[in-house]
Amino acid sequence: MTEMTDRVSASMDSLVERYMNDLRVEAGLAINTLEAYRRDLQKLQFYLFAKGVHSFAGVTRQTISEFLGHLRRSNHAPSSTARCVAALRGFYRFLSKEGFMQESPMIGVSRPRPWMRLPKTLTQRDVTHLLELADGSRPEGRRDAAMLELLYATGLRVSELVNLRLSQLNLAVGYVLAAGKGAKQRVVPMGDVARQKIRLYLDKTRGALLKKRESQHVFVTRRGRPMSRQGFWKLLRARAKQAGITTPISPHMLRHSFATHLLDRGADLRSVQAMLGHASISTTQIYTHVERARLKRLHSDLFPRKSRRRDRTADRASVSSREKGFGASLQ
Repeated sequence: MTEMTDRVSASMDSLVERYMNDLRVEAGLAINTLEAYRRDLQKLQFYLFAKGVHSFAGVTRQTISEFLGHLRRSNHAPSSTARCVAALRGFYRFLSKEGFMQESPMIGVSRPRPWMRLPKTLTQRDVTHLLELADGSRPEGRRDAAMLELLYATGLRVSELVNLRLSQLNLAVGYVLAAGKGAKQRVVPMGDVARQKIRLYLDKTRGALLKKRESQHVFVTRRGRPMSRQGFWKLLRARAKQAGITTPISPHMLRHSFATHLLDRGADLRSVQAMLGHASISTTQIYTHVERARLKRLHSDLFPRKSRRRDRTADRASVSSREKGFGASLQ
């Protein structure tokens, strides 16, 4: 029985691998997205084994419904369940296309609506403290300062930052050619301060870290390799502690802060969408709370009817004052 189960498991694993290769080659999805989809399919696989189902083709719409109910009872976040549904829908579409089954059990299955959580951001004061820390005497100080400045100036994802190549930088004009999800490219401008810090790092520090080695990556370690996401996370937390920031911090908070502060200063949602590399405006709409607050301030300051009310109040106060003065003169 164990031998048979192992054989079935291997067969199911091979189908998952074929789907992963298809996503990698045809869709060009990022490694992190692929791994998340793989974990979602493994959850279904484990669930099926527990229920005595040893084939993806043996899954019905009822099975999928019960599986999603199992995820909910396991306190699975709605956003994670929504991604799981997307992974399963794509997987069964692939199996149908390849002839492994006739009809997908995902037909008619809707994605759960994820909670709309407000993005966590830093205040502009905290960002200033973080970015204006002294570089220090070590070469890593200038590199870290340049990375943080660029991350906040462009709203890059941390994976885009650590994998940034020299060919993607244009310091003369002042922009980054970011390679986002699905290998999609976008042009993102950077500010003068970011340009200065990057130029200083490239001219004075990068060579000392490489020690005559070669690399196409902009930001490198003492071993001459690109920095890992985990390595950047550690340096960010260390510098945040130095800056006196007590809020738990992550690289994505700087991306959220970039978008929030731009909107707060008057940028429109479509422009922010383009700079963040969101395929859909619905993803960028998590920042609409900022837009609403800004519009409320504008309305409060500029709407003429409110001005008239203030003027009438002022006029009534003036008339009342004159009447009191007139009454006093009669006495």
